[in-house]
Amino acid sequence: MSEDVEVEPDLEVGVGPWVGPWPTDPRYDPELLAAGDRRNVVDRYRYWRLDAIVADLDFRRHDFHVAIENWQHDLNIGTVVRNANAFLAAGVHIVGRRRWNRRGAMVTDRYQHVRYHESIADLVTWAHGEELPVVGIDNLPGAAPLESVVLPRRCVLLFGQEGPGLSERARKACDRMYSIAQYGSTRSINAGVASGIAMHAWVRVHAGPPAG
Repeated sequence: MSEDVEVEPDLEVGVGPWVGPWPTDPRYDPELLAAGDRRNVVDRYRYWRLDAIVADLDFRRHDFHVAIENWQHDLNIGTVVRNANAFLAAGVHIVGRRRWNRRGAMVTDRYQHVRYHESIADLVTWAHGEELPVVGIDNLPGAAPLESVVLPRRCVLLFGQEGPGLSERARKACDRMYSIAQYGSTRSINAGVASGIAMHAWVRVHAGPPAG
């Protein structure tokens, strides 16, 4: 290796063992206080127990849900789940196969409520029972540009798979259909990227600044 090449040092994530008297708040985990907290969590949740973090998130979750079809073990599902955690979705719904590749989720599925539906019909029945419109996100003929609309405050954002996008049944079941503007040669972007764009469009309108 050339001596002129600068190598970034390996930086440890998180914090080490708690220094000083331990807090008495029951949300704190004694094992984390003793060993340190190297999880990928924001500072406010350092040393907290997992169930305490989930309870706090539940108190603040947003009014949108995220759903994705899983007929072909799409590797993008993990990214969708991770995005759902970042944007604090009320829930994640996986339609089709129950098994999915969790690697892309980076353990964020532990902080989300994940629900499974055998079919699109099952998802729609649940959503309409909760009075939630199903909003499909896919670049299809007749879809309204996402950039020109305001997403409903309460809704389910539905995404298809890499390649085919939303299935025919999903397209017919959606109450609304929106597309994401693209300017290059590719016909579509994957569900992981699309979900992040759509969720950010929702928070820009309906959410305040993140909690400190």
